[in-house]
Amino acid sequence: MSFLEELRWRGLLHQQTATDELDLHLAEPRVAYAGFDPTSDSLHVGNLIPIKLLMHWQAAGHRPIALMGGGTGLIGDPSGRDSERQLLSRDKVEANIASQRRILERLLDFDDSSRGARLVNNLDWLDELGFIEVLRDVGKHFSVNTMIQKDSVHDRLHAREQGISYTEFSYMILQAYDFLHLRRTMDCTVQLAGSDQYGNIVAGIDLIRREFGGHEGGHPESFGVTAPLVGRSDGKKMSKSSGEALWLSSNTQDATSPYAFYQYWINLPDADIVPWLRWFSLLDRERIDELARSREAEPQRRIAQTELARHMTTMVHGEDEFKRVERATIALFGSGDLRDLDESTLAEVFADVPHSTHDKSQMAGDGVLLADVLTSTSLASSKRAAREYLDSGAIAVNGEKCPADRRLYTRDLLPGATILLRRGRKNWHATKWE
Repeated sequence: MSFLEELRWRGLLHQQTATDELDLHLAEPRVAYAGFDPTSDSLHVGNLIPIKLLMHWQAAGHRPIALMGGGTGLIGDPSGRDSERQLLSRDKVEANIASQRRILERLLDFDDSSRGARLVNNLDWLDELGFIEVLRDVGKHFSVNTMIQKDSVHDRLHAREQGISYTEFSYMILQAYDFLHLRRTMDCTVQLAGSDQYGNIVAGIDLIRREFGGHEGGHPESFGVTAPLVGRSDGKKMSKSSGEALWLSSNTQDATSPYAFYQYWINLPDADIVPWLRWFSLLDRERIDELARSREAEPQRRIAQTELARHMTTMVHGEDEFKRVERATIALFGSGDLRDLDESTLAEVFADVPHSTHDKSQMAGDGVLLADVLTSTSLASSKRAAREYLDSGAIAVNGEKCPADRRLYTRDLLPGATILLRRGRKNWHATKWE
């Protein structure tokens, strides 16, 4: 399929400019870019949508450009915000770009071929612009009347307590200039983004038209393609602003462990699994249709969720990390042995489930009675409840069912001084003994 056909069947095509002209334009290899905001040291699952646009663009034989907002990141995008962003230092922005680049290099091919991806930093050209130059040569093409009608600006202007600063108001001009610069220097003719950026894309296309219109060669081709802003059917947020972002890095300040990453996908609601397979995976139509049929025939087996979790964890974190978290999942929810898990995996499990810290000295001598420990966990609200669960055989220590009089000893400790407790089949609580 062509690039646009691929997006259509995946449900990733929300808007496009000049539809008929764009179809003809893409009949030969082209260059497109998507921008990324370096306000964090990691990208998150929401960023996977524009990354997927670049991946499909590259797979269709075109060259993708990942634009890092080293310049615009110092200003702040007002889109989707009800207050001003905290301004970051240049050193912090540069460090974030270096960290995000490692993620992009895992997902795009940065080779020397005609379709090899390129990574650019808009600070390289924005930092060279003078204030007078911007006002005279760029600002003259923007109508304030039009700018204040943009949703990102309009919403902030009408906020009760805080409006919008001139700093963030200028963001649209700088992003439009990015498109103009890439059109001039890299023959980039298409911008890819989420639907919330459509107004900024159109502003860039209009700036290109105005800048080139009076020059020899006339009206240059430039286009925009946006994907929908995706969400979960249960309303659960997955954004950075909500504090519940699913990060694509496991070793940065903003991080999600491979285990937690895997669990997110495997626990998707049934209502989401088919569209999310199309949106986020690279699986082909035949395989996705097969998984959709399995969901209809045997929803209790969650085959589609398991496949998506495997695919996404491998794509983002690599085959070795997937195998490690799969072993942990089997040990926790299947027939595996928890003692086979290493300390780092157990630390990820500890962080992902309810957990508590306990005094290791209690284990000395005759050990500590499990019934007493349960009341300080999420598994039992009282000693009476703890005894009832123990008497019914509902409690397991490190995956093994235990008698009512079970005590905990230092020999029960897993790597990292951890003991995993379970009530029933899926209610886990991790204890750390220090």
